Amino acid sequence: MNNSRVILITGASSGIGKASAEFLSRRGYTVYGTSRHAHVSASGPFQMIQMDVNDDESVARGIHLILEQEKRLDVVVNNAGIHLAGPIEDATVDEAKSQFETNFFGMLRVCKAALPIMRQQGKGYIINISSLAGRMAAPYQGLYSAAKFAVEGLSEALRLEVRHFGIKVAMIEPGDSRTPVTEHRIKLFRTPAYAEYYNNAMAVYEHDERNGYPPEIIGPLIEQIFQNPNPRLRYVCGTAFLTAGVTLKNFVPHQLYEWVAARLYKF
Repeated sequence: MNNSRVILITGASSGIGKASAEFLSRRGYTVYGTSRHAHVSASGPFQMIQMDVNDDESVARGIHLILEQEKRLDVVVNNAGIHLAGPIEDATVDEAKSQFETNFFGMLRVCKAALPIMRQQGKGYIINISSLAGRMAAPYQGLYSAAKFAVEGLSEALRLEVRHFGIKVAMIEPGDSRTPVTEHRIKLFRTPAYAEYYNNAMAVYEHDERNGYPPEIIGPLIEQIFQNPNPRLRYVCGTAFLTAGVTLKNFVPHQLYEWVAARLYKF
């Protein structure tokens, strides 16, 4: 297959980013993946470049490199992120800022760097990897949920702002997936009073992630989105139980939703 689209995927060293980059590369697209620690390399199935989404100059250099080599940028997938967990009371303000710096402001930096190119082209796709935690706040993952809620709001507004330029904005909202996030999650637990509830909830999260869907299912969904001239705003990707939870939250009294969540996470 000879596809001419040029695709940038941030956070492509592992998990959803890596699996998606490999899939789209096999499909014949020109794929650039990024990592904070990567050296420029085309030795794998896709080209890896160094980009720290927390740094304006690093983002600008990465985008410039792609534009210099390809003369265009058709699809941006904002996937880079970190995952903090713990009672909100236990997080310092600096730790909270670090969650937003990568998961929200990192996405914003990449969007701001890509949008002038796409406007000049008269077309492009921005696909932001959000989360079901951006629709349903997850206990003991409040900072992560807050950052993803912010991603949701920005993406919804951006979609309206750039539609006249031929630029499409969509979000993928993954649920539990078998990725390294389970091992790499940054735990901030410090207050013993929360211990029982925190440990119960984290055990449920980690069990569901280790038994979740493979990250390889996201790549075909990304392709489906940018092949669609009129993609939806949101694409939910999770178990029937979790996706039903989104509907439940919207249509039942919040006390009932809280009751179900408390039993689900055993607190």
